Amino acid sequence: MKQAQNFTEGRIFSPLVRFALPVLLALFLQTMYGAVDLLVVGQFGGEMADVYVSAVSTGSQVMQTITSIITGLAMGLTVFVGMKIGAGQKEEAGRIIGSGIGLFGALAVVLTVVMILAAPILAEVMHAPEKAFDETVAYIIICSAGAVFIIAYNLVGSIFRGIGDSKIPLVTVAIACVLNIIGDLLFVAVFQMGAAGTAVATVFAQAVSVALSLVIIRKRELPFAFSVKSIRLKGVYIKEILKLGIPIALQDLLVSISFLAILAIVNSLGLTESAGVGVAEKMCGFLMLVPSAYMQSMSAFVAQNIGAGKPDRARKALWCGIASSLAVGVVMGYFTFFHGDLLARIFAKDAEIIMAAADYLKAYAIDCLLTSFLFCFVGYFNGCSSTTFVMLQGIIGAFGVRLPVSWIMSRQAKVSLFHIGLATPASTVMQIILCGIYFGITLRKTKKGCGTLAC
Repeated sequence: MKQAQNFTEGRIFSPLVRFALPVLLALFLQTMYGAVDLLVVGQFGGEMADVYVSAVSTGSQVMQTITSIITGLAMGLTVFVGMKIGAGQKEEAGRIIGSGIGLFGALAVVLTVVMILAAPILAEVMHAPEKAFDETVAYIIICSAGAVFIIAYNLVGSIFRGIGDSKIPLVTVAIACVLNIIGDLLFVAVFQMGAAGTAVATVFAQAVSVALSLVIIRKRELPFAFSVKSIRLKGVYIKEILKLGIPIALQDLLVSISFLAILAIVNSLGLTESAGVGVAEKMCGFLMLVPSAYMQSMSAFVAQNIGAGKPDRARKALWCGIASSLAVGVVMGYFTFFHGDLLARIFAKDAEIIMAAADYLKAYAIDCLLTSFLFCFVGYFNGCSSTTFVMLQGIIGAFGVRLPVSWIMSRQAKVSLFHIGLATPASTVMQIILCGIYFGITLRKTKKGCGTLAC
C-alpha cells in the first residue's frame, strides 16, 4: 500500500507550499471553470450578451452557494481523515471514507429534487432582472439536474486532500476545466444556447471528469485497503463527519447567503450594475486563489499535526502560510485597485459594465491583503477541529457587518459600487479580530496543559 504524505516530521514551509501548489492550480482551474462561462456568453452572446451575463452571474452564485454547503461538509471528512492519518490509523481512515461516500450519495439525491423544484423561487428571491429571469431559471435547473456529479466532483478532492494527496484533485479539475471550455464554445458560440448552454457544458464536464477520475483512482495505490464493500454507513463515523462538517457548511452557507443578498441589492439597481458585479465577482475568484489554497492546505496539514499531538508545529505552519500569502496579496491588491478595468475587459465589452466592475473591484483590492490572514486562520482552526468557532466568526462577519454595511451603502443618495463593495473588507477585519482573540485564548489553554490547541 502507498504511504500517505506525512506532514508531522521535517521542514514545515516547503512541504506546505508543495502541497498547496496543486491545490492552488486546482482552484485556479476551478475558477477558470466558472469564469469561462461568463467570458463566453459575454463575448459570443451577441445582442443578448448583457442578459446572459446577468443570468449566468446570478445562477452561478446560487449554485456556488449549494457547492459551498457540499465543500463545507466535505471539509469535515478531510479533517477527520487527516487526523486518523496523522495518528497512524490508516485503515480506520479508509472506513471513514467509505461512510462519507454513502453520506454524500444520499445528499445528492435530496439536493437534486429540491433544487429543481426551487429554481423559479430562487431566481425571484435573487431579484433576477426581468429580462434575464427565464435564462436564470434555466441555468439553475440544468445545473441542479447534475447535482450528483457536482457532489462527486468535490468529494474526490476532499478525500485525497485528507490523505495528503493534492494531485488527484488537480487532475479532476483539469479534466473538467478543459471539457467545460469545449462545451461552452460548442453550446454557446456554435449552437447559440445562451445561459442554458453554459449550464449544459458544466454538467457534461463534471460528469465526464468524475468518470475519468474514477478510472485513474482505480489504478492508483491507496494507503489503506478500499473497495466498493468499504462503502457502508456507520453511525459513529457519520456523526463525527457531520460534527466537524456541519459548522463549516453552515458558515459557508450563511456567508454565501450574505453575498447573494448583496447581489440581490445590486440586481435591484439595474442590469448594468448586475452584470458589472457579476464580472467583478468572477475576477474576485482569481484574486482569492492563494489564500483559498492555503486555507484548504492548512486544514489538512494542521489536522495531521494535531492528530500526532504536535500543536507547536501546527502554529508554525499558520505563520508560514500567512507570510507567503500576504506577499502575493500585496501584488494582487495593487494591480486590482489601479487596473481593475483591464481585468474586467476580459469578460465584458460594454464600457459601462467594465467601469461598474472596476469600481466594485477596488474594494476587493483591500480584501486581498486581509484575506491572507483570515483564510489561513480559518484553515488552521478547521484543522484543529474548532469548526464551531469558524462558523460563529463567519456568521458574525456576514450578518453583523457585511450585510448591514452593504445595505446602508445602497441607500445613499449617490450609490457607488465601491462603497457597497467595502462591506466585504469591513467584515474581514471583524473576523480577523475574532480569530486573533480566539487564538490567544486557545494558546493560553495549551500552555496550561490542556493538550491541544483545539481543546
